[in-house]
Amino acid sequence: MNADVFTDIMVASRTKSKCDQIAADIKNVKVKTAQVNADNVDELVALFNDFKPELVVNLALPYQDLSIMDACLAYGVSYLDTANYEPLDEAKYEYSWQWAYKDRFEKAGLTAILGCGFDPGVTGVYTAYAAKHHFDEIQYLDIVDCNAGDHHKAFATNFNPEINIREITQRGKYYEDGEWKDTDPLSVHKPLNYPNVGPRESYLMYHEELESLTKNFPTIKRARFWMTFGQEYLTHLRVIQNIGMSRIDPIMYNGQEIVPIQFLKAVLPNPGDLGENYTGETSIGCRIRGIKDGKEQTYYVYNNCSHEAAYKETGAQGVSYTTGVPAMIGAKLFMQGVWKKPGVWNVEEFDPDPFMKELNEQGLPWHEMFNVDLEL
Repeated sequence: MNADVFTDIMVASRTKSKCDQIAADIKNVKVKTAQVNADNVDELVALFNDFKPELVVNLALPYQDLSIMDACLAYGVSYLDTANYEPLDEAKYEYSWQWAYKDRFEKAGLTAILGCGFDPGVTGVYTAYAAKHHFDEIQYLDIVDCNAGDHHKAFATNFNPEINIREITQRGKYYEDGEWKDTDPLSVHKPLNYPNVGPRESYLMYHEELESLTKNFPTIKRARFWMTFGQEYLTHLRVIQNIGMSRIDPIMYNGQEIVPIQFLKAVLPNPGDLGENYTGETSIGCRIRGIKDGKEQTYYVYNNCSHEAAYKETGAQGVSYTTGVPAMIGAKLFMQGVWKKPGVWNVEEFDPDPFMKELNEQGLPWHEMFNVDLEL
């Protein structure tokens, strides 16, 4: 859709045949493909030298963030990703590792845009837009993520199973009165009403954008993240944990070292193949309370995305669509020089207006509600 901006694209991964499938689908832009190991800085630099990109878009796993950033610095190219770094041997994600690159990117005159998916990504842009246009002071932020879709599988995750299960089985965490407070995994929950969906049980969990948003909007008194899960999903998850299949440490099996959660990933449905029979929609947004002109105001900004419409347009389900389109928008704004400044930045540190405009034009229209009951 944006061939005027993206004239030459290289799709690279460990498995070149997957890249070739994508390239075969795209008719109006030159798409090259390559095999590369994103953990290997030298391989990445060699690929960059061959293709000479203006921007590297990292859609690999969070484990690869630092090696790709190192390669970008070694070659001299700007960087964008959708999720923050996470070490392979510990289910812990925070921005400190990537924020530590700020000076090096600044000195090199390169831009690094962090967390440019939907959440993180659009949720940060929504917050920045609310702060710019609707609040003098944001005090309470609740990010709400509902997937009301049905993929008609007994159990499947909507994105990489390994990352998904690691994320939701760790302890919950939220920000309140200047400190972080822990909760047992998925122990805090309540029903919330989602537009066009209705009530869904929503569970408090930690999500990375809370770290950057509380830093960049210091007036926030409390920030939380909520995600919906069905009972069947939670039952499967509990069994997976109880039988040790969510372990991330290696075990010996038949004289070979395997990681249980990586084996589980291999037998679960591929998230990329869920789209064909997926019905229903996602509803993701920010519920914000704060002060405007001396008065308290509430604000709810959100997007609903149909799995069926996403599949019809791209062959992918709604969760992939809501992550991929914002990454494209961030890349587009970088290429146009709108979101371009040396250093390492989270999306809310850029002007939100051009991004919000693009969301409406690129398939993720947003809606606003003022002074409604936020239920939180």
